[in-house]
Amino acid sequence: QVHVVESGGGLVQAGGSLRLSCAASGSIVSIDGMGWYRQAPGKQRELVAAITSGDSTHYADSVKGRFTISRDNAKNTVYLQMNSLKPEDTAVYYCNAQIRPNWYELRDYWGQGTQVTVSS
Repeated sequence: QVHVVESGGGLVQAGGSLRLSCAASGSIVSIDGMGWYRQAPGKQRELVAAITSGDSTHYADSVKGRFTISRDNAKNTVYLQMNSLKPEDTAVYYCNAQIRPNWYELRDYWGQGTQVTVSS
C-alpha cells in the first residue's frame, strides 16, 4: 500500500512565502514524475509545477519566477517553495506522484490536499 501526504499549507499575507512538502511512503519500487496541482473554489484543478525523476521542471505561467519545485529522492519527497504569494494563489494544493508499487505497474497517487490561503 502507498500513501502520499502533504503538509505545509496555511494562511499567509500577500507577498509572503510558504513551503509545501509531500512525502510518499509504503510499498514503493520507484517514483517517476511528481507534481503539484491546485484547485480554487469553482475552478478546475490545474497543474502548478512538475518535476521528473531527472529533475527537469515545468511551471504554470502564473507561478513562474515565484514558485520552485524540488525533490529529495532519498526521502521520496517533493517540495514546493512558494514566494511572493498573491490572493489568486489561494486554493487547495494537491500532490501527485507517479509511483511503481511493483516492477510491472505505474500508478498515479494523490495526496489529500492542503489549503493555502493568501490574504490581501
